[in-house]
Amino acid sequence: MTPTGPATGTLYARLRDWFRARPLAFDATIACGTLVCMVAGSFTDPHGSPSGPTFGDRTPDVWSVLIMVLGAAALVLRRRRPFAVLCFTVTICLVELVNDNRPAPIAMSAVVALYTVASRTDRPTTWRVGLATMAMLTAAAMIFGPTNWYAQENLGVFAWTGMAAAAGDAVRSRRAFVDAIRERAERAERTREEEAGRRVAEERLRIARDLHDVVAHHIALVNVQAGVAAHVMDKRPDQAKEALAHVREASRSALDELRATVGLLRQSGDPEAPTEPAPGLAVLDGLLDSFRKAGLPVALARTDGDLPLPATVDLAAYRIVQEALTNVRKHAGPDAEAEVSVVRVGRTVEITVLDNGAPQAGVPAVTPGGHGLLGMRERVSALGGSLTTAPRYGGGFRVQAILPVTTRTGEDA
Repeated sequence: MTPTGPATGTLYARLRDWFRARPLAFDATIACGTLVCMVAGSFTDPHGSPSGPTFGDRTPDVWSVLIMVLGAAALVLRRRRPFAVLCFTVTICLVELVNDNRPAPIAMSAVVALYTVASRTDRPTTWRVGLATMAMLTAAAMIFGPTNWYAQENLGVFAWTGMAAAAGDAVRSRRAFVDAIRERAERAERTREEEAGRRVAEERLRIARDLHDVVAHHIALVNVQAGVAAHVMDKRPDQAKEALAHVREASRSALDELRATVGLLRQSGDPEAPTEPAPGLAVLDGLLDSFRKAGLPVALARTDGDLPLPATVDLAAYRIVQEALTNVRKHAGPDAEAEVSVVRVGRTVEITVLDNGAPQAGVPAVTPGGHGLLGMRERVSALGGSLTTAPRYGGGFRVQAILPVTTRTGEDA
C-alpha cells in the first residue's frame, strides 16, 4: 500500500459518513455533477467530423441551458419524491426532443431519476416504470430526433435507460439482502441470549433444589439425633454419645455438600471468602479512631462491661454505629461532634449516637433516596428490636437502637 493509501481511505470514510448524515447535500452534489455532464455533452457533436465526434463545434442556446438546469435541480428532491421527479425529468426531456433540432443531453437527468425509482421500489414496479420510460424516450428520439431512427444516439437512449432500471433494481436487491442478513444475525443473537438466560435460570433452579435437599435432609437427621441424645442423656450416656456423633457427622456432611453446591455459583475471579471474624463491639474503639482521624470528634460511653453479645446482635450494633457516624460525617457539617453510648439494660442493649451539628447549606439531614437509615431499620427489625431516629431539640440528630440480647433464633449471650 502506498503512503497515501490510509489517508485516502480515511478521507473517503469521512466523506461517506458526512454524506450519509446529510442526504440532501449528497443529492445536491449528484445534481451538480449531472448538470456538468449535460452541459459538457451539449457542446459535443457526435457527427462533427468523418473521424468521430468533436467538442466545441456547437453551443447550446438559452432554452437548452434552462431545460438542463431545471432537470438537474429536480434531482435534489429525488429521494423525497422519486416518482414526481421521474415524471418531471421525462416530461422536459420529451419537450426538448420535440422542440429542438439539436437537443441537449437532458436524458441524463431522466436516467438518474429512473435509477432512484428502481432502487426504492419493488421489482414489478421497477420494470413497468422502466419499460414505459425507455419506450417514451426512445420513441421520441427516433421520431423527432435530427438523425435517422436507427442512429446510435437513439439506441444509446434505450441502453442508458435500461441500464439505469437494472442498476437500481440490483442495488435494491443488495440492500434487501444485507438487511435480511443483519436481521437474521440480530435474531440469532437474541435467541442465543434468551437460551443462555433460560439455561442460567434452569441451573439456578437445580442448585436451589440441591440446597433444599441437602439442608432439609441433614437438618432433619440432626434434629432427630439431638432429640435422642437429649432423651437418653441421663440414663444411657453411651447412646447419647453415639447420637451426638451422628449429629456431628450429619452436620459435617451437610457443610461439605453445601460448600460444594454453593461453590458452583462462585466465578473464577471472585475473591476468596474472608477469614477474619465479623466485626463487633469488641473492635468499636478502632472504628471510632478511624472517624477521629477523618476529623470527627467522637466520645464513647460504655456501661455494658464488655459482656459478649450474640454474633448477630454484635454485628448489628457495630453496623448501626458505623452507619450513624457516617451520616454525621456527611450531613452534620465540619464542626459537628458525636457521642456514642452502649448501655446494657436487662436483656437488651441500647446503642445511641448523638451529634450536635447542623445540616450544611443545601444538604438535608437525611438524603432523600438514601439507604442508610433503611438498612439500620431492617437490621433492627430482623432481630426483633426497635430503632428511633429524629432531630434533637436545639440542633443535631439522634439515633437510638434497642436490641434484644436473646435473638429470635434462641441464641443467648
